[in-house]
Amino acid sequence: MHWKGYGENIWGLTASDGSADVELNFSGEMRRFRTYSARGIGVVYSVDDGTISPSAAAGSLPFAPEIVIPAIEEMHHRYGGHIYGKYGFLDAFNRSFDYDDVPLTHGQIVPGFGWVDKDYIGINQGPIVAMIENHRTGLVWQKTKRNPYIRRGLERAGFSGGWLDTPLLSAKGPVR
Repeated sequence: MHWKGYGENIWGLTASDGSADVELNFSGEMRRFRTYSARGIGVVYSVDDGTISPSAAAGSLPFAPEIVIPAIEEMHHRYGGHIYGKYGFLDAFNRSFDYDDVPLTHGQIVPGFGWVDKDYIGINQGPIVAMIENHRTGLVWQKTKRNPYIRRGLERAGFSGGWLDTPLLSAKGPVR
């Protein structure tokens, strides 16, 4: 898509805030920008308007630390003055959206940088904390695996295999 700012260590698509629901000319092509939207790349269609959410990268930490840690560090190092605040990473930013004449739904235009959200959204911040702990100790997953209600719900939804095949033990024996 050739969005400004994308790179090996600058990435992250997920549901997040965005600048405005508008269609604008970007690099000679009409492109649709969105406010809050689920962003991602799919088989049938993709939603990518140049908006990057650091929580998407950070939430992948236990799965691919070898690419996530450099991404988090690079975003903080390169753009931290614009996208990192008192409570960590702001929800999203878009280096390609630098239209100062378009009314914004969220955030602000930072001259010479692009659009930056002003919000910390809990549903995006939560996975950052949980996945850092899962990377460090696995605590959240250990607790999840031992919760009989979660296990039963997953099994009733048709999931099987992996840790669900390991019996859950209680003081009275296996739990099902």
